[in-house]
Amino acid sequence: MPKISEKALCEDTFVKTLVHEFSKIHEPRHFAGNVKISLQDCLSAGFAIFSLKWPSLLRYEHERKAPKTLENLKNLYYIKNPPSDTYLRERLDALEPSSLRPCFKKIFSLLQRRKALESFQFIDGYYLVSLDGTGLFSSNNVHCANCCEKHHFVGTTTYYHQMLGVVMLHPEHREVIPLCPECIQKQDGINKNDCEQRASKRLLMNLRREHPHLKIMLVEDALSANAPHIRLLQSLGMRFLIVAKGHYEYLKQQELLTYEFLDKSGTKHQYRFINGIPLNGLAPDIKVNYFEHTETNVRGKKKYCAWITDVKISSDNVHQLMRGGRSRWKIENETFNTLKNQGYHFEHNFGHGYENLCSIMTLLMMLAFLIDQAQLLT
Repeated sequence: MPKISEKALCEDTFVKTLVHEFSKIHEPRHFAGNVKISLQDCLSAGFAIFSLKWPSLLRYEHERKAPKTLENLKNLYYIKNPPSDTYLRERLDALEPSSLRPCFKKIFSLLQRRKALESFQFIDGYYLVSLDGTGLFSSNNVHCANCCEKHHFVGTTTYYHQMLGVVMLHPEHREVIPLCPECIQKQDGINKNDCEQRASKRLLMNLRREHPHLKIMLVEDALSANAPHIRLLQSLGMRFLIVAKGHYEYLKQQELLTYEFLDKSGTKHQYRFINGIPLNGLAPDIKVNYFEHTETNVRGKKKYCAWITDVKISSDNVHQLMRGGRSRWKIENETFNTLKNQGYHFEHNFGHGYENLCSIMTLLMMLAFLIDQAQLLT
């Protein structure tokens, strides 16, 4: 294994760390004889495809035979024997997606130890973390044992895979730090489709298990403003900042505090907020703090949004909370849109396989994106 040095957080340090984690992953298949190509080489080759922004496995198959490419794969990604595209698919298809979770944790821990994430602290030392789902694969014909199924009234079936992405973000940073996403697919022993709500519960529990002391504040959309989800966050020691939609009856009988100011561009910010109101009539025991923001620019155009949070609101922090709430869109703009439009070819099918290939290739893509974002940050 290459020796890992943490003196400088350069690409080589991240890649060496990742390759070292690849070497720890257990081989799920049994081979009778000696295997010339290791699982580590297969994982490193899959990672290299996304790191080098190759648009397909066919491109990889052509490029890997070139002498210069072979040299780069050996020197940059520590691949001793680059596998063919077919062999790579076969070996990675048998892996469980959970086997790649330690890779994300290791890169994140490396950033923590080098204090590269201190500027991501938001309020009271908490880090903003956002979740969002996106599609990975959809077909009426190709499918595997883990595909979710959508049955149409005309008798056809759509097979699909989805992913629940999770990133650490900050309103003043363009970079985001991806954490290990959760695959939305049929779970072992369960015939029903998986869904974003169940995947969210698994993701949050894994996140707390892997980072027991990390101060996390979830930034989420209005679908998360429900009692079971907030109780889960409370049990995991996580704070929340959630978009509030719909009418809060309790607000009719209360006088909200107000705060307004003009920023340097002449935009007017108006806030109304109140602390300690019930979440709703069905969960009066859950108290939340509510604030709404109206922004009026110099042309008179207005924008409005409201949030609930468990952070006590005052005129000193309400503007910062608003900026944190709005930064939720970074998971769509700076994450999914970047993966689709900046060379990662997120919407291309790199292989479906019979078990987990679709999910494994997506996780390797997210690891390449994580290391790219870490380099930009450091």
